[in-house]
Formats: sequence, C-alpha cells, structure tokens
Amino acid sequence: AGDGRMLECRPAAKHLGHGGVVTRVRGEVLRILRENGGVPVVAPIGVDPEGRRYNVNADHVAGALAAELDAAKLILMTDVAGVLMGKGPRARLASTLHGSEVRKLIRSGGIHGGMVPKVEACLEALAGGTGKAHILDGRARHALLLEIFTTSGIGTEIVR
Repeated sequence: AGDGRMLECRPAAKHLGHGGVVTRVRGEVLRILRENGGVPVVAPIGVDPEGRRYNVNADHVAGALAAELDAAKLILMTDVAGVLMGKGPRARLASTLHGSEVRKLIRSGGIHGGMVPKVEACLEALAGGTGKAHILDGRARHALLLEIFTTSGIGTEIVR
C-alpha cells in the first residue's frame, strides 16, 4: 500500500478530506531502489497506520525526503523567480535567506500563498541536515546550472 509505506502520514485536517501530512519517511525503500539501479519516482501519496491513502503536498514530501536522505541540496523548481520581497513591480528577488528570516517572513505575511509550503519544505530539509535549499524558476533557461555554478545564482537560496 502506498509505495511500500514509504510515506507515512496522518490526516491534515478534517475539512481537507483526504489531505495528509507526512509523519515519517521510510528511506530504506528509496535506498533499496538506488542500490539496485532503480530510479525512484515519488508520488505525493502517503498512508496512515490503517493503510488509508492521503494526498500530501509535493513540496512537503520533497523536504521530508531530503531530510531523510541527508541530501546535500534540495532544489524546488517552480514557475516564479524565487522568493519575492514586496509586491507588484517593486518586488525584488531574495537571493539568500536564512531560516530565521524565512520564519519571520511567514509570520508577517511577507511570504504567503503557494510560496509558504515551498519555504516550509526548505526549512524541514535544512532542519533534517540538508546543506542548502534552492527555489528556482523552472521556466528560465539553464536555471539549475546558473543557480549551482555561478556565484550569484538566479533563484532563492535558503540556508540555516
């Protein structure tokens, strides 16, 4: 059930129906696949102790997986430039943010909407030992290369 119970979860909230929150990642499932030449493709579906399936936010799954696997980096590709500071035409890209800044920005509403689960996933990965987390605009040509191999990057890097 649910990819070898790799993603264990609990219901997120009653009003969300079959929405779930990851409570545990069984990384051994991924390790077995890797050791045997498999390429893991992870669907954001978790199961509770009774085997009921839940839809889990994919960003949160990515953060939990990065933490479990002691990943050096977590890279989230999205359709915006990264974390934008401010609103409208005056908004500017935050090149680097520290975890403590991110938490303050969430509380103050500076980070809102669909960016919240992305930065929360980054914080979860960092708390679990991941070195750095990046949020990149997947629409930009060579986004990954520019972020990783240039000093300034093009997205938002989140560090501890």
